[in-house]
Amino acid sequence: MSSRFHAYFVNALTFSRVPLIFAFMGCAVAAHHLDHAGCAIAAVLFLICAGVSDLFDGMLARKWQVVSVFGKLADPLMDKIFFIVSFPTLLWLIGAQGGNPVHAGVMLAFTVLYILRDQWVTFLRAIASSYHADVSAMWLGKVRTALSFPAAGYVYFYLAFRKFIPQFCDAALAAQVDAGVLWSVYAVETFLIGLNVYSCAVYTKVYWPYMVRAIGAK
Repeated sequence: MSSRFHAYFVNALTFSRVPLIFAFMGCAVAAHHLDHAGCAIAAVLFLICAGVSDLFDGMLARKWQVVSVFGKLADPLMDKIFFIVSFPTLLWLIGAQGGNPVHAGVMLAFTVLYILRDQWVTFLRAIASSYHADVSAMWLGKVRTALSFPAAGYVYFYLAFRKFIPQFCDAALAAQVDAGVLWSVYAVETFLIGLNVYSCAVYTKVYWPYMVRAIGAK
């Protein structure tokens, strides 16, 4: 196959995250309103496919030697769309289910920090690129993004299927199981909030000299 075909395939894989994440949102909303387990399962599958596309587009681009400036710009854009769509959907679902105020607060902080971090890093990269700095994604940013897909899936799986727990055990045990799983969800969200803040600090430290130069430029 030609390198042009490989390039088109990789870029198509990257952009596939847009319909996949909107399909997740649609299925998640439908699953809640219709109380339909099939829609919830479909939502999980769409999230998995979105994560697979993120895993393999860069890997294939390097393998086929079709890494491009376009791809380097498109990939983080698709990740931003994933964050902007998936995390507010999870926040909406918490509220639509009657709302655990603590979980809603954690998810709100999670969502806001993710979006703000991306905007800040984009700004820093734009400043640094004007001085011809290397603005390629750091390994820490890649790890943060890679973990975000399974984390979103785990949180959604809990929210979508927690109502089925009482079907398998008595009410008291069901409450204990729900509380235990919720604490694991808190652990995942808290870890990623910390990783998000740390990532923001690292990018700021690396690009701060360019920021200082830009502020002092006439």
